[in-house]
Amino acid sequence: MHMKPDTRLFYRTLIALAAPVALQNLIASSLNLVDTIMIGQMGETEVAAVGLANQVTFLLNLFLFGIGSGSAIFTAQYWGSRDMPNIRRVLGLGLVCGLLIAAVFTIVCLTVPAWILSLFSDDAAVIALGAAYLSVVAFGFILMAVSFLFASVLRSIGQARLPLYISAFSLLVNTVLNYGLILGNYGLPALGVRGAAIATVIARSLEIVLFFLIIYGRRSILAARPSQLFDLSAAFVRRFLKTTVPVILNESLWAVGVTLYIVIYARMGTHVVAAINIAATAERLAMVLFFGIANAAAVMLGHRIGAGELDKSQQEARRFVLLGPLIGIVSGLILIAMAPLILSFYNVADGVRQSARAILVVYGLVMPVRVFNIINIVGVLRSGGDTRFTLLLDTAGVWLIGVPLAFLGGMIWHLPVEQVVILVVVEEFFKVVLGVWRLRSRKWINRLNIPPDNDQLSV
Repeated sequence: MHMKPDTRLFYRTLIALAAPVALQNLIASSLNLVDTIMIGQMGETEVAAVGLANQVTFLLNLFLFGIGSGSAIFTAQYWGSRDMPNIRRVLGLGLVCGLLIAAVFTIVCLTVPAWILSLFSDDAAVIALGAAYLSVVAFGFILMAVSFLFASVLRSIGQARLPLYISAFSLLVNTVLNYGLILGNYGLPALGVRGAAIATVIARSLEIVLFFLIIYGRRSILAARPSQLFDLSAAFVRRFLKTTVPVILNESLWAVGVTLYIVIYARMGTHVVAAINIAATAERLAMVLFFGIANAAAVMLGHRIGAGELDKSQQEARRFVLLGPLIGIVSGLILIAMAPLILSFYNVADGVRQSARAILVVYGLVMPVRVFNIINIVGVLRSGGDTRFTLLLDTAGVWLIGVPLAFLGGMIWHLPVEQVVILVVVEEFFKVVLGVWRLRSRKWINRLNIPPDNDQLSV
C-alpha cells in the first residue's frame, strides 16, 4: 500500500514514541500483576488487603501523573522551539511540586495506615494486612516522585527508551525479591504482604540510583545544576501553575471519585474487592498500548504546536483519535477471550472468579470508548494546554454520573458487582460526546511558548 511521506513519518514517530511508553506501562502493570498473583496464592483476604492499600499508591500516582503531565505539556512545546533553559526550569518546578505531594503521603501513611484502610473496609483482617503493607511501601513514595518526574520530562523530549530500560530493571529486581520475600524462597523469610512492600521499596531505590547515574554520567540536557533547575521567576511559576494546577486537580478529583468506587465495592464485601482487583489488574495490562499512544500524541502534538504548525496539529489529532479505538476493539475482544486463562492463576473462591470474569467482559466491551477518552483527553487536548476544559470534562463524568450511579447500584439497589460496573462506565459515553465537540472546535490549541530570548517569562 502506497503511503505519503508525511504519513509514513507520522506512524514511524508514533511507534518510536508509543512503543517504549507502552512497554514501560506493560512492565509497571506486569509488576502489579506479579504482586497480585503471588499474593493471590495466599488467599482472597491478602488480595483484598494489598488491593486496598494500593489505592493509596494509586492516588499518589495520579497526583504525580498530573504534575508530570503538566510538566510534559510545557516541555514538549519548549522542545519544539528548542528552548533548553526552560526545559530545565520545568523539571525543577515539577520536582518541587512532586516531592511536596509525596512527602505528605509518606507522613500520613507512616503515622495512620490502619485509619486510612478503615475508610475503605470494615474487615479487621483486611485492615491489619493492608496497614502492614502500607507502612513499608510508603518509604518509597519520595523515590517514586523523583523517578516519575524525570521519566515524564524525558518522554516529552522524545527520549522514551531510558525510562523503559530502568523500568525493566526495576521489574526484574522486584519480581525476584517478591518470589523470595512473599513466599519464602532463596532461604529468605516468608513475609507475605510485608515482603511484597519491602521488595517494592528496594526496587524503587535502585531505580533512582540508575536514573542519576545515567543522566548525569551522560551529561544529558536534564543533568542540570540546582541553579539551572530552580532559576524561577514569579511569572514563570504563575504560568506553569495556571496550566498545571487544573491537570493536578483533574487527576486528584478523578482519583478521589475512583477511590469512592472502591469504597462502595468494599462495602459490598471483601469478595467484591478481590474480584475488582483481579479484573482491574488484567485490564491495565490490556490498556498499556493506549497510554503509549496517548503519550505519543501529547509529545508529537506538543512539538507541532511549539513549532507553530497549528493546522498540522489538528490534522494529526484526528488521526490519533480514530486509530486508538480501532485497535481498542481488537484489544477488548482479546481481553474477553483471555479471561478464563487470566483467572486460572488465582487461588480464590468460585464466586470471586465468576464476578471477575463478568467484570472483564464489561471492560472488554467498553474498551474502544475508554481508549478514545484516554487519547483525546490525556494525549490531544492537554497537549494544547486545554487543561481547564479537560478538568471539567473528567470530573463531571465521575462526580455527576459515575459516583452517583455506583452508589445507587451498590448501596441502594444492591445489584451484582458486574451490573454496578456497567453503571459506572456510562460516564465514558458522556465524555466521548463532549470530547468530540471540543476537538472539532480547535479551541484546544494554545501556544504556551514564546521565543527563547524571553525564556524567563515564556511560561
